[in-house]
Amino acid sequence: MKAICLVLLAVCITQAAQAQSAASSPRNRSSLPTVEPGTFALEGMTPKPIILKVQLEAPVYPTSKLQGALGSFAPGTVVTLLAMSDTAYRVRGRARHGDVAGWVRMADMLSADPNLNANLKKLYERTKMVDDLIQHKQVALGMTREEVQSSMGKPSRKSSKVTAAGKEERVEYAIYDQVPQTSTGVNAFGQIVQTVVYVRVEVGTLSISFKDNVVAEIEESKGNPLGGGGARTVPPPVVGF
Repeated sequence: MKAICLVLLAVCITQAAQAQSAASSPRNRSSLPTVEPGTFALEGMTPKPIILKVQLEAPVYPTSKLQGALGSFAPGTVVTLLAMSDTAYRVRGRARHGDVAGWVRMADMLSADPNLNANLKKLYERTKMVDDLIQHKQVALGMTREEVQSSMGKPSRKSSKVTAAGKEERVEYAIYDQVPQTSTGVNAFGQIVQTVVYVRVEVGTLSISFKDNVVAEIEESKGNPLGGGGARTVPPPVVGF
């Protein structure tokens, strides 16, 4: 048994040493950062990848500071946009020396959308706001139906109506809170003790109306689930992606 334990200990030590060696290898040290200060990642934020085309011989750099070129993309090369700063794009594609992900000058890239940069910044800012709302299970004017469901879950009730202005849909959410309730009893030693138990209680109802798949109206139909601040607003969804 002692011999088996020693063998297992030796195997664990060897695996830990190999993992540490791999983590400190030159290949891992030279991997490019996904996000740098002053930049923001775009990959996965749009329904489909954003494709750009290289219009000039484009040096590709390891960081957004555009220093120390790793190689270059040939004119006409198609690349996928991963991230951006105010002056550069991080892209992935086939450079002259092989597949690479790195930073290039914006001026070296072509896009089918002349307003790409402005729309991407709007998309990023809106996504940050919506992600914060979803994290805190909140809702705001301007959110889409899918975003509301990601934040609040499935509604308690749904309804819809068709008017001259079009189809309007409405959902209701029962809002719950953990309310403390105190009970008094006697323990095994004959002492009087108080116990606090948190009970899930419905404290309000939130009614949300959608127009063209976007939240157009939020009503507190019961209680005060929005608190004292009222409904928040986010920019409408950015189109074109």
